[in-house]
Parts: sequence; C-alpha cells; structure tokens
Amino acid sequence: MSSTGRGRAATPLQETTPGAGGTRPWAVRLVVLGIVLSALNLRPAITSLGALLEEVRDGLGMSGGVAGLLTSVPPLCFAVFGVAAPRLARRFGPAAVVCAGMAAITAGLLIRPYVGNTAGFLAASALALMGIAVSNVLMPVIVKRWFPDRVGSMTGLYSMALALGTSVAAAVTVPLTDALGGGWQSGLAVWAALAAAAVLPWLPLVRDRGTAAAPRESARGAERQHAPLRITRSRTAWALAVFFGLQATAAYITMGWMPQIFRDAGVPAGTAGVLLAVTMVMGVPLAFVIPRVATRLSHQGPIVLVLGACGLAGYAGLYLAPAAGAWAWALLLGVSNCAFPLALTMVGMRAHSGPGVAQLSAFAQSTGYLISIPGPLLVGVLYQHSGGWGLPLALMAALMVPQMAVGFLAGRDRTVEDEAAR
Repeated sequence: MSSTGRGRAATPLQETTPGAGGTRPWAVRLVVLGIVLSALNLRPAITSLGALLEEVRDGLGMSGGVAGLLTSVPPLCFAVFGVAAPRLARRFGPAAVVCAGMAAITAGLLIRPYVGNTAGFLAASALALMGIAVSNVLMPVIVKRWFPDRVGSMTGLYSMALALGTSVAAAVTVPLTDALGGGWQSGLAVWAALAAAAVLPWLPLVRDRGTAAAPRESARGAERQHAPLRITRSRTAWALAVFFGLQATAAYITMGWMPQIFRDAGVPAGTAGVLLAVTMVMGVPLAFVIPRVATRLSHQGPIVLVLGACGLAGYAGLYLAPAAGAWAWALLLGVSNCAFPLALTMVGMRAHSGPGVAQLSAFAQSTGYLISIPGPLLVGVLYQHSGGWGLPLALMAALMVPQMAVGFLAGRDRTVEDEAAR
C-alpha cells in the first residue's frame, strides 16, 4: 500500500502532530475551534429559510416560481463561487479566506431579512452562500494542512458539527421565531450571531499563508506544490466529483421530498417532519464515525457500497410500505446520506499536498453541486406528471447505482497528483 492510503500515514509523526515542531499550541486550538464553529455555520442559512419559507413568501410577496428558484440557488452558488476558493487561498491563505467567508455569512444573514424586497433578499442570500461555498472547499484543505495525520478524526469532527448545525437550524428556527415575537425577520437574523462567533477564531490566523504556523507537509507533497496540477486528467478526481454530485442529489431529494412522500402515504404532517429530522440527525454521530473508519482502510469502496445498499433498501421501503415502515426507511436514508462526510474524507486522502487538496476539493464540489441541481426538479416533474411516487422512487434508486460505482472507483488507494502527472 502506498503512503497515501491511510490518512495517518501521509507524513512523519514528529512533523504532523499538532503542537510539534514549529506549530504553536494556541494556534492549533484556535484552528480546531474555528473548524467546529465554521462547520456549524455551513447550512443554517439554508435550513432556517426552509423552515420559514411560507412566511418569507407572504412577507415579500414572492411568487411560487421565485420560491422554487430560491431552493435551487444553494447548489448553484456552491458550484460557481467554490471554484474561486483555491485561487483566493493561494493569495491570502486559507485561514483568511475562511474568516472572510464567515464574515460574508454574517453580513448576508443579517441583511436579508430587512431589505424589504425579493431582489435584495436573493442578493443577500447569495452573499451568505458565497461565504459558505469558499468555506466548503477550504475545510478539507485546512484539515490536511494542520492535521495531516488526523484527517479522519478532524473530518469527522467538522462533518458532525455541520450535521448538527443543519438539524438544529431546521428544528429550532420556528420556536426561536415564536420566542422572539413571531416575526420571520428576527427568526432568520438570529443565525447571524452564530456566524459572527465563527469569525473570531480565525482573526489571529489571517496572516498565516500555511508556512511557519502550520505543520509541514510531506516532502513528496512539497515537491508537487509548485507543479501545475491538471486535475481534469485524473480519473479519481472525476470519479470523486461525480460521486459527490450524486450523493448531493440524493440528499437534496431526501430533504426536499421525503416529508411529502410520507404525507401522501397518510402519515400526519407533524410526524413527517419528525421523520425528516430523524434522517438528518443520523448524520451527527455517523459523520464522526465514518471518516475515522475510512482513514483506516486502504480502499473506501466497501463503505460506499454499504451506504448505497442502505439507500436502495430505504427507497424500496418507501415504495412498498411507506407508512408501515416509515421509521425504518427514515433511519436507512439517514445512514445513506452519510456518503457526504465520506466524500469529504476521500478529498483529503486522494491528494498528497495542501494545494492538491485545494484543487481537488474545488473541482469535486463545484462539479458535484452542478450535477446535483437537476435532480430535485426532475423528481418534482415526475411526481406531477405521474401522479404518484413510483417513477420518482425508481429514479432515486437508479441514481444510487452509478453513485456506488463511481464511489467505489474514487475509494481506490491513489492520488490525483500521480494520475495527473501520467
């Protein structure tokens, strides 16, 4: 097995253990705190809006078409703005870019409830999503740079924080809105406080360019840092990008349509919402466990297959007995959706160096989010024209098969630098 097969084997221990050598312990602690707080802020801008979308539509006089567009904006922004993250990181340093990203999220969340019109609301939402997009891409880069021997545990930590932020924002936005007087503006704006808190740990690190303050990367990776990496020549990069896109498609379909599937089967609306929450909460513990297991394997393909099998079983259950086995199907789809933290872990493992991870992360996430855009819309079209869930569920199951195939390929023990060089 090559030295890159396991996340812990990337560099010598004395060079990579946080706090060793030239790494300042206080800086390592700040990075850990910054990673956790940033991850908590990578989805509340989306899920808090989903909880109050009807109130926002009424308050702004937003048409149904514009509201539908609003639900497609996040993956589009992630794809468009995420591409710029590696270039910004090279110029200003990853910590400075993530700090600016958290500031953009803060500003967008604070401004958008009070602009008073649909165009301003969309523009402020785009500002927040831009901050999320660059931070999405750079989280694996920061983990690789500061914790190259702990890729699994640190990816698990921020994946767990991301899942926690997603589910908490979905669950408490409405009660918070009621506690703050019932105005949707305050219910959305309150999440700016969490984003503002995430700015603080990065401020002392904004001048870091990834040299003196961060652990040194492996000699092999350092030799490649200045060589141009043609990421599109790598089959692993393409496999990882398609895997990322298909798992995102499945996740967006689940978040957008699963409650309606249950309601159409006779499940009460309140219970359908709780079932979705259960699916999302499953990601909190599993997002911590799966990356740790993945970095101990030379090939992550078996994990991909297990998660895909859970997804296929969940879709089959939704077709055959949606109401009778509702809790089981919600749990199975929650497990299947943990392909997301696995994809993030493989991004950190499929490149030797920090710059390589940055390019791979940007390529995989930007391409992947573009792939994910049509899926939820196509499910809606099939549902509307067929009048039932047979065809949409068949589509979901059909998409799971190539997801398992490309994920198995992406899990092989190789790196994009080696493939691009060939």
